[in-house]
Amino acid sequence: MYRLSILYLLLIIRPVVSQQIWDIWQTKWDRTKLFTSLNPSAPINFVTPGTIGDANIVVDDLTVYQSIAGFGASLTDSSALLLSNLKSANTANYNTLLNYMFNSADGADAAGLNYIRIPIGASDFSAGEYSLDDTSGDTSFNSFDIDRAPSYLFSVLQDIKAINSNIKVHLVPWSPPAWMKTTGTMNGGTLQSQYVQYYPTYLLKAVQGFQSKGVQIYAISAQNEPQNSNPTYPTSTLTPAIEGQIGAALRTLLNNNGLSSVRVIGYEHNWDNAGSYPITLMEDAGSSFAGVGFHCYAGSVSNQDIFHNAYPNKEIYFTECSGTYGSDWWSDIKWYMDNLFIGSIEHNAESALMWNIALDGNGNPKYPGTNSCGGPGCRPLVTINSDGSYSFNQEFYAMAQASKAVYPKDAGGPYGKRIAVSVEGNLNWALRVGAFVTGRVSSSDWLRYSLVVLNCKFELPS
Repeated sequence: MYRLSILYLLLIIRPVVSQQIWDIWQTKWDRTKLFTSLNPSAPINFVTPGTIGDANIVVDDLTVYQSIAGFGASLTDSSALLLSNLKSANTANYNTLLNYMFNSADGADAAGLNYIRIPIGASDFSAGEYSLDDTSGDTSFNSFDIDRAPSYLFSVLQDIKAINSNIKVHLVPWSPPAWMKTTGTMNGGTLQSQYVQYYPTYLLKAVQGFQSKGVQIYAISAQNEPQNSNPTYPTSTLTPAIEGQIGAALRTLLNNNGLSSVRVIGYEHNWDNAGSYPITLMEDAGSSFAGVGFHCYAGSVSNQDIFHNAYPNKEIYFTECSGTYGSDWWSDIKWYMDNLFIGSIEHNAESALMWNIALDGNGNPKYPGTNSCGGPGCRPLVTINSDGSYSFNQEFYAMAQASKAVYPKDAGGPYGKRIAVSVEGNLNWALRVGAFVTGRVSSSDWLRYSLVVLNCKFELPS
């Protein structure tokens, strides 16, 4: 048996030494505290540098990095269905769940998640194959219908938006419509060359369709995982050259239709190819893309730096990772903090997202016949049970700690920015730390500084 060792920490901020810690939120390895405010009886003062202790956290508030867009996960059809069913079965539980996840009011007992990724059409977590225009050869998209997406998707999304007006929505297709594909199905294959010129209009209409439902779109990706051609669920490969053509045309269409604020995001695939596909994409059509997205399923988070060093003015979004049921709770939290909620941000990402918001205890429902998330099943932020109960998973508790550090101090205020931080002392290896500063609506109000700290030091009990 192991226990978490408690360290005495000297917290330093340079050059501002008058800051105070007013609140501490803690999640413990043994789950005796789960995203819990410790409500200190008196603020903890930062101090000027003194003798180095076992582990000193040193914050440099003069070195400011990227703004944080937010934290969240994907509202797949399956996630929306389970949440909608929960609303019908137990409305009180539904409202409590959504509030705990998405309420971003300062001081609320809630995570304040604010970034939602939504598939355009079917994904591996849909009841079946569908696009928003399944009429073969309809290159004018006269049959395009946003209501081909399930009605409960929009209903749940509106409920979330009612709780958090800061929600950012990021659209991404898993596949073009089947009639545009080399396979004649949304599963596997690629976009036929004769439809490349038409496909950007389909994506524009998806943005406009969501906006017609009262959902403002923050970003749209050209394709989810463009190097994935799994034939058991909606996927599609795209070369960097073809994705570049799609992105360039989409950027023009968005600009010409009053949607210039909508970001176009490229790549949306694993860390391992950070030095190839996304860099080629920027070389081909960089002016059309705000940046790129990364997933966790191959490679190392440090590979984000390869892209960042090549294109330092482009945005990086970390957009997907999933755990599986049955893995070790605390090992997962350490990995998520190290690689995603501290790590990906440390490596210049503006967001850190997991995969499904909600599934059942077996990682269902899934697309019929898919081998996606095989074995024990993908684990969501929250598991919803058929009896109307639910339980949050390690992905949520890890993410909540980071989200709490960056959401606005004021209604309508900015999200936090990453600032420089280091750890000194002989036990500096034991702490993983992210540091943030959040601005205020009024320039006369004090700034909020936040630390996200993972204590990795374990020892055998005496």
